[in-house]
Amino acid sequence: MSRTLNYEISVKVNIGDVRRSVMRIGELSEATGVSTRALRYYEHQGLLRSHRRANTYREYAPNAIERVAFIQDLFSAGLSSQVIRNTLPLAGDTGPEADCSALLARVREVRDELAQQERRLAQRRKTLDSYLAGEATPRGMMATPSRQIAN
Repeated sequence: MSRTLNYEISVKVNIGDVRRSVMRIGELSEATGVSTRALRYYEHQGLLRSHRRANTYREYAPNAIERVAFIQDLFSAGLSSQVIRNTLPLAGDTGPEADCSALLARVREVRDELAQQERRLAQRRKTLDSYLAGEATPRGMMATPSRQIAN
């Protein structure tokens, strides 16, 4: 005769701690204020990485919140996804993984292009202000009664 011994084991698991180690896309979206669509775009562009579970759910590491904030800052500065993709290795936890000089040169170019656009916009605004103030007339328009600009 064999005897059977039945054991009842009780294990306590703090689910809250487990969930904090990874996040699903909806949780990351809520934590960052960035839409799930944008997060998927970031992944597609190679800016953000996720781990796919067997059920195809995306899971993100805890540092994804900071990474998304960094990506958002760079997009708002006018950088392209390609420049951002090249920038991300330079912002790693352990320091730069690549030579930064070419990337920094590109960021300076983007900044200089932005400054040039600002100068052109300021000149356009100044020209429009002078037309509206009656200080100038657009070229090709004669200041005749039939062709005067109404204020």
